[in-house]
Amino acid sequence: MKFAEDHLKSLYPEQPFSRRSFVVTALASGFASAVLPVSAQTITTGSQGLTAGEVSIPVADGKMPAYRAQPAGGTDLPVVLVVQEIFGVHEHIKDLCRRLAKLGYLAVAPELYARQGDVSKYSSPAEIMDKVVSRVPDAQVMSDLDATAAWARSHAGNGKRMAITGFCWGGRIVWLYGAHSPDLKAGVAWYGQLVGTTSDLKPKNPVDIAASLRAPVLGQYGGRDQGITEEARESMRVALRNAQGAAADSRILVYPDAGHGFNADYRPSYSKADAELAWERMLDWFHRYGV
Repeated sequence: MKFAEDHLKSLYPEQPFSRRSFVVTALASGFASAVLPVSAQTITTGSQGLTAGEVSIPVADGKMPAYRAQPAGGTDLPVVLVVQEIFGVHEHIKDLCRRLAKLGYLAVAPELYARQGDVSKYSSPAEIMDKVVSRVPDAQVMSDLDATAAWARSHAGNGKRMAITGFCWGGRIVWLYGAHSPDLKAGVAWYGQLVGTTSDLKPKNPVDIAASLRAPVLGQYGGRDQGITEEARESMRVALRNAQGAAADSRILVYPDAGHGFNADYRPSYSKADAELAWERMLDWFHRYGV
């Protein structure tokens, strides 16, 4: 862990995250209040043949709830860290973990807002962003993901075959973790922010760390996403083209007719054809890099 702590300080030298009590000690059931009612096309994946459910992950200052799904009785499993949308680890994220587990992965989604608040109770995305998400330090998230990876290694996961994927807020985190972790083999970011203002808690954006990527990242974006423009995507492409190593192997893919959240099957933003194609491309990306 000493290496991880030193690397965190190099990425976030001004803002070591403070220790604080955990507001969330157990995952919410069902879907977050802000997304209700859910769509009739919502996908539900069963847990037959899986070991699936809530777990508790030791972190630097306590224990963090997470959702885990993996093939029952499996050993030496490839690992996928699944990073939540702004709505936390609600039913959609849990279902994605089960989908990955059905394919042979140990998929684990830590509740990365556990210290800041329970987003499942808020009624709007704006309220979630203001009261919880805006208060989550990047350094804290990097450390919690390191702890999640360590937990997976001690629960039948193969730490040498580890990938990460994340959605919306989690898409941005995928890029950052790709520059942070020396153990990561691949990442897939779904419509995550690439550029923007910085702050003490968010000192860098993906475009700022592109050249530092330690694992190749595939970014998947909707062409009609009003929040992540073509200008932003092109800035990231330029940063990747001007880099070497894992950064040079990274890619930005655009689905022209899709908007933001096109994989969120429980919301009107869902685009079935684009989501299915992007899912296959994600799996191909993982396989290409040995996960």
